[in-house]
Amino acid sequence: MNNQTENNQVTLVGHIASGFTFSHEVYGEGFYLLEVDVKRLSGATDKIPVMVSERLVDVSQEYCGEAVYLIGQFRSFNKQGENKKHLMLYVFAREFLFLDKPDAVDEQNHIILDGYICKEVLYRKTPQDREIADVLVAVNRSYGKSDYIPCIIWGRNAQFIANFPAGTHVQLWGRVQSREYLKRKNENETEQRVAYEVSVSKVNLP
Repeated sequence: MNNQTENNQVTLVGHIASGFTFSHEVYGEGFYLLEVDVKRLSGATDKIPVMVSERLVDVSQEYCGEAVYLIGQFRSFNKQGENKKHLMLYVFAREFLFLDKPDAVDEQNHIILDGYICKEVLYRKTPQDREIADVLVAVNRSYGKSDYIPCIIWGRNAQFIANFPAGTHVQLWGRVQSREYLKRKNENETEQRVAYEVSVSKVNLP
């Protein structure tokens, strides 16, 4: 995959779960964030942050509960916090279409990434003896930019990818997922947060 729109492809079919929140403006074009709910086969729901241009949808309207089909890219940026930068992730929508029958929609969540392992793979086993690998993948974008996508890989694929160093070219297939966790702020306080990552189902070395 040499085309920079093909090396990072997301397809989502789900239901809008929030209103629009203004993010930023580029050359007079406003961009807004919203959440899209997509159900997993297990019945759990992933809440996916989506960035959309005001040129694709009327952001003054309320669409909660509406079914939507979108195609885009999974992107990242570093947001400056109080003490350090945080990696923020969202799906950047290139196509955004409403579907006629919200209750009859087959929800979908697919992503393809073509990039490079950019730090040492963290391989381990869970207390249930399941193999798991955390992989950070850098995917090239236009204008010399890159997106840094955290990926989680299970089983034999985890064992396989653990053998490869930073700089290895990989292709990954999976889905975008959200995961809640508790962040300890100090000895007495914790904070509920949400992490976003790619749950990988297939790995290939080009």
